[in-house]
Amino acid sequence: MQDLLENPGIRSAALRIQVDQYHRLCSSGIIPERTELLEGVVVAKMGKSPLHTWTVAILDEWFRRFLRDGLVLRVEQPLTLGNSEPEPDLAVVAGHRDDFRQCHPSKADLVVEVAITTVELDHAKAGIYAAAGIPMYLLVLPEQQQVIVFDLPQENRYFRRLVAVSGEQLCLTTCCHRDLDVRMLFPESGIRARSDEDLRL
Repeated sequence: MQDLLENPGIRSAALRIQVDQYHRLCSSGIIPERTELLEGVVVAKMGKSPLHTWTVAILDEWFRRFLRDGLVLRVEQPLTLGNSEPEPDLAVVAGHRDDFRQCHPSKADLVVEVAITTVELDHAKAGIYAAAGIPMYLLVLPEQQQVIVFDLPQENRYFRRLVAVSGEQLCLTTCCHRDLDVRMLFPESGIRARSDEDLRL
């Protein structure tokens, strides 16, 4: 039987929910915990492979070492962006951890998604992040050894998309003390994922 949502007419008639409704449904246990709200649609989150977990951990460690003052790193935590509440693998937001005791951040300086089995979905999130005015979105593709860089958001989309491959440096100096060496994410490229030189200020 064809999935109902594969029918464009049915899909367009499906009801979307608001963020506050999503919160209430989650609190009541009606919606499972491992979901995120994307443009009013509740989407189940995929399980994490060892490669996904490893890549997020490497990025987590790197950002925590080189993040500029006045910024906080959030790992797999929600951002409230209009009628969406995605949970990017990493997000750099202005402020202090205690600023978000009562509400999730509504903007970010940078978001990062690591995609192995969710490439199509994470590509689609670019529109959400652009509409929220997030200056840069990094989509890390470990199996392709690439980082897709979305930046210059304009009219709900990113104006430019660049692809960085192993051996390149990504300029993240607006939020970090140094550029990101893409090679550290892809040990198959011939560099260790971590070395004293990589992590020294």
